[in-house]
Amino acid sequence: MSVVGKKCESISLVEPSREASYNANGSTITPEDVLRLERVTDTYLCSPEANVYDIDFTRFKIRDLETGTVLFEIAKPPSEFGADADTDDAGADEPLDPNAGRFVRYQFTPHFLKLKTVGATVEFTVGARPVNHFRMIEKHFFRDTLLKTFDFEFGFCIPFSRNTCEHIYEFPTLPSDLVAEMIAAPFETCSDSFYFVDGRLVMHNKADYAYNGGLAD
Repeated sequence: MSVVGKKCESISLVEPSREASYNANGSTITPEDVLRLERVTDTYLCSPEANVYDIDFTRFKIRDLETGTVLFEIAKPPSEFGADADTDDAGADEPLDPNAGRFVRYQFTPHFLKLKTVGATVEFTVGARPVNHFRMIEKHFFRDTLLKTFDFEFGFCIPFSRNTCEHIYEFPTLPSDLVAEMIAAPFETCSDSFYFVDGRLVMHNKADYAYNGGLAD
């Protein structure tokens, strides 16, 4: 997994210089706002500081539900609540990228596009505040085409808790010519993942995808 720039065509609800959770009319971005999006955004719709609940994703796994095969898995090194993980002092003076960790690049084989249902297990921790109505809206695009919108509820999380849940992704059946285009155009398939607490946008992550790894089945 790597943090990289993106290549998709895009649309924005905010001025590129402003990473605030406000839409073009100056009001707070809502789930309804992002559900209406028809193209990937060209900027993050909230700043990292919007995550006042200190939600931190610590483990992520994708598996094929039909076979149980793990397709992707990554985890952060373990750390205790209230204590920083070990860091390298040599890089202490280097400026930090405020968007580090908000973008992921995935590489799969063409077989991934044939899957019907995939389970995505996520483990995350929360800070000192209770998290009410934690919701994720994830939108997947190929170029200017909306492929699928997923809308999941995490529910309520108590302060200083570690939580695990698995969301089931039911993939649409794509036309064979579109599948061929997606395989031939690595990283032009993109997604926006919007996270809301009590209807307020607190996190926005991005990803892009390639399906040309290995050999087609």
